[in-house]
Amino acid sequence: MYLKRLQLGLIHLAVAMTLVPINSTLNRVMIKELAFSATLVAILASLPYLFSPIQVFIGSFSDRHPVLGWHRTPYIALGLLFCVLGVVLSPLAAFVLAENFWIGLLFGLIAFGAWGMGFNFATVSYFSLATDLSSEKERGGTISVMFFMMIIGIISTSLLISRLVTPYSPEALVRSFWIVGIVALVLGMTGLIKLEKRTSTAGVESEERYTWRVLADSILENKQATTFFVYLIILLIALLGQDILLEPFGGEAFGMAVQETTRITSIWGAFMLVALLAAGFLERRISKRTIAFWGGGVALFGFVFIASSGILMSTTVFYTGVILLGTGTGLSTVSNLSLMLDMTTASKIGLFIGAWGMANAASRLIGALLSGVVRDVLTQVMQNPVLAYVSVFSILALLLFISLIFLRRIDVSAFRREAESTTVMERAALASDV
Repeated sequence: MYLKRLQLGLIHLAVAMTLVPINSTLNRVMIKELAFSATLVAILASLPYLFSPIQVFIGSFSDRHPVLGWHRTPYIALGLLFCVLGVVLSPLAAFVLAENFWIGLLFGLIAFGAWGMGFNFATVSYFSLATDLSSEKERGGTISVMFFMMIIGIISTSLLISRLVTPYSPEALVRSFWIVGIVALVLGMTGLIKLEKRTSTAGVESEERYTWRVLADSILENKQATTFFVYLIILLIALLGQDILLEPFGGEAFGMAVQETTRITSIWGAFMLVALLAAGFLERRISKRTIAFWGGGVALFGFVFIASSGILMSTTVFYTGVILLGTGTGLSTVSNLSLMLDMTTASKIGLFIGAWGMANAASRLIGALLSGVVRDVLTQVMQNPVLAYVSVFSILALLLFISLIFLRRIDVSAFRREAESTTVMERAALASDV
């Protein structure tokens, strides 16, 4: 099983690698160097998450429709190919957009749309495969390895891009995206080799078909699942809403170069990695909900420090905020993934993982649009871009505070009592074996 964990980790790492250049470096270049509005960048960056509802259908469809005997592998491979295609096309689309808006916009829709389709196909499929391959006791260790490798990939990719774009030029940017895409494709395809066993396709058509009605009933019939769904969306809007603005803020407020702001992601990732390890250790002694509280609280203070740095014009305060944000995100990631799988019924694994994946993607969409639009509107009103960024980070801190209020209402035991009347609960101690 250890080898399979490493292979799943390679796939998770590969998809995460394709996310870094699009969600970090390219956002900064488009907003700062190419002077696009943050709203336009937010629309393009969030476009992939418009496709998030297909995760529910992909999850349930792959449950019922194996391809040549494989339930997950073909969907993961297709998703990875689309992710890589989106990465290599996205910087070209940005530069075309600067020259010819309408042609560039069409190009951008294709590039970001390709990455979005790939992300949705791949993620729900490999998380479902991780669930398929792992027993209840093994699942915590499996997901822990996957996320550990993902963070290593994020840190390494940000450092690699930082080196490849020094000194910055459009050609260097395009070349760095190609290199990241090729490396991600090789690693991801390597992870797929002999990972999933082929099964008989006989009888799969008779299995239950999932619809939006089934999805809604599965979540709404359980008050705890509904509360968790709302909590998860608010939390992720706050944590992910900063993705398109953190690096441009560093450039705008402190005059950082592209290679300097790219390293922000590696600092954030390093402390997130430390927090992931700490959370795995703590989860054996402290409840998941308590760790989730700590994670949300630390991230909230991270936003407060980042917002304050723009007022004080202090890079020390800014980097302190980045460190706190990374730490809080790490604690929150482990504990909330653990709670997520605790609130997944064994009879509908693909459906529930698709639903939680959709919540993640929808949060990225809302967070990116919220951050971009508010930043642009307040820049026009205040005539001060830095104060506009400060306002956005303050709003994200407020959303984190609201999410903690919802978290207080979540009770996994109550969820199980409600679920036991209709289905068998699957209990997953996520990240307990780090």
